Amino acid sequence: MRKRVLAGILSLAMMVSLAGCGGTESKEASSTDAAAEKSYTIGISQFAEHGSLDNCREGFLEGLKEAGIEKGKNLTVEVKNADADMGTASQIAQNFVSDEEVDLICAIATPSAQSAYSAAEETKIPVVYTAVTNPIAAELATDDKKPVGNVTGTSDVLPVEAQLKMIREILPDAKTIGILYTTSEANSVYTIEEYEKLAGDYGFTIEKKGINTTADISIATEDLLGKVDCMTNLTDNTVVSSLPTILDMANEKKIPVFGSEIEQVKIGCLAAEGIDYINLGKQTGQMAAKILKGEANAADMEFEAIEENSLYVNEKVAENLGITVPDTMKDRAVESFTEISESE
Repeated sequence: MRKRVLAGILSLAMMVSLAGCGGTESKEASSTDAAAEKSYTIGISQFAEHGSLDNCREGFLEGLKEAGIEKGKNLTVEVKNADADMGTASQIAQNFVSDEEVDLICAIATPSAQSAYSAAEETKIPVVYTAVTNPIAAELATDDKKPVGNVTGTSDVLPVEAQLKMIREILPDAKTIGILYTTSEANSVYTIEEYEKLAGDYGFTIEKKGINTTADISIATEDLLGKVDCMTNLTDNTVVSSLPTILDMANEKKIPVFGSEIEQVKIGCLAAEGIDYINLGKQTGQMAAKILKGEANAADMEFEAIEENSLYVNEKVAENLGITVPDTMKDRAVESFTEISESE
């Protein structure tokens, strides 16, 4: 009798033990499922609507998707465009922060990045920027590339020396390069300084003209075209937004305009030594994914940049202007275009 009672107790204990193990496995499975089903909300603040920044946004979402964070599945995205207005960029950032519904803000271009960081500085919302030429000059990073707070991202610093070499190769007799820039954009001010520093090494002088808004474009362009042999365009958002106007005016005077990336060459710039903004956006999206997944903190991540630049040439523009592009340049061009696309 005593043996049967002991056997019963042992049997009951084993059942309880097995039930406990099953419960643990069930809890662990539930925890894994919950992690897999986690969803995110991102606010995207884009300073202006033009090809390069649109490509950044597209690449950013692709980079997130490659990391398993996909729009329509586990990602909600709210996109706001400032239409190249500083005040609007600030308002967009403030709204993202006050709503407290975003897990991260992606800021595209320097003014949007500065506004987003300022708005989110006293919160726990991380900011990841892209298309910021000089994060240090924009006061988003320290001299050693460290973040100034819960903010990091990618730089689209232009290969100025490569651009000057390319212009000299195409225009061996040119002496003066004209540049339009927005005086309030830190990225443009920095790049102008780089051009002025290096231009003399290639036999050029720089004629610059500062603007404040798109309303200044026509008068400034007219003035500049009377003083230069060619123009080169930065990644200045206000200027890029008005690039079709600039190109029309320059074409009338048969003055070539050089771009800074592929989209500008597509719509009528002669050539560019620039970066791939889709890839820049992807790189940014991958950084954002690490932050969202808890694998890294924005405050600990140095900003990154794409090291390689690519040559783009528009042969139709060269034909229209009566300019011969050297065969050596055609051979090394990543892409050559034989028509001029309509700007969107």
